[in-house]
Amino acid sequence: MQFFESIPTHMDFDGQRRAEKLSRIIITLFGVVGLVWGYIIQQFSQTVYILIAGFVLAALVTVPPWPMYRRKPLQWQKPRSENDVSESSVKSKKKK
Repeated sequence: MQFFESIPTHMDFDGQRRAEKLSRIIITLFGVVGLVWGYIIQQFSQTVYILIAGFVLAALVTVPPWPMYRRKPLQWQKPRSENDVSESSVKSKKKK
């Protein structure tokens, strides 16, 4: 059970951008190749099969959070204590 909890399930924003770009490239490439091949052999079904293969490949490459999509994690700020939050809200009310 602890093995499953240790598996990372996140992607950083840069990784999301790269995954989306890569999936678009893969699907477009497979679509063009499928269209050309289907036209050459006059079988639209071959175009569809090649496009489906592109979708499957794109999903396998881009959906799991591979380490290449987690290279630039965000540095989050430390949470403020309740005293800091209440003091800042009092100061902002006094300014108005």
